[in-house]
Amino acid sequence: MKIKVNIQIFAIIIILLLTKQIEMYSWLMLFAFIHEIAHMCAGMALKLKPEMLEIEPFGVGIVFESFENTEKNKIIISLAGPLINLLIAITFMFIKINPQELIINANLLLAIFNLIPIYPLDGGRILKAIIKIKDKKGITEDVLNKISNILMILLTAGSSILILIYKNIGLLLIIAYLWIIVIKENNKYTLKKKINKLLEKQKNTWHFIN
Repeated sequence: MKIKVNIQIFAIIIILLLTKQIEMYSWLMLFAFIHEIAHMCAGMALKLKPEMLEIEPFGVGIVFESFENTEKNKIIISLAGPLINLLIAITFMFIKINPQELIINANLLLAIFNLIPIYPLDGGRILKAIIKIKDKKGITEDVLNKISNILMILLTAGSSILILIYKNIGLLLIIAYLWIIVIKENNKYTLKKKINKLLEKQKNTWHFIN
């Protein structure tokens, strides 16, 4: 399995060190790794082979081979990460150690954040799989793109208030990074739409010629 590290992570670490907000980030990255191990175990239990481990500034990602990766499998794999974070949070509610509160908060944050139905978060992947199962008109990408953008705007508005109140640089960086990911997905979506339109136009032209 290949390992890919996004070099932006080093810039984030420097910023958080300078602003003295590195502790929470360290715990989040530790449990994000455990979160991803849960995804990997779920995938391997479904007989899928992990191809790449991606270490990003605000999380870790696992890429599986697409062979036999059905929509049902995608839902199971996507749920595994948030569920392990919830399990850890609940477990540490009954274990008195230092820093108990930080561990609970980090895992609850990871679980809740990842279940937001914004693609490519786990919640977005689950939503995409559910829509695709029920989709009879081929509108999965259109619906997912609209929902992701609307929720991203709402998330940004809500987070902005918290950032102003608590002066939380970490949250600001998370929202900014998530926007970068969402914009990339928007660009992919737009490009795919253009290609499909072009192919459809060529298909119609070919039928006309024939």
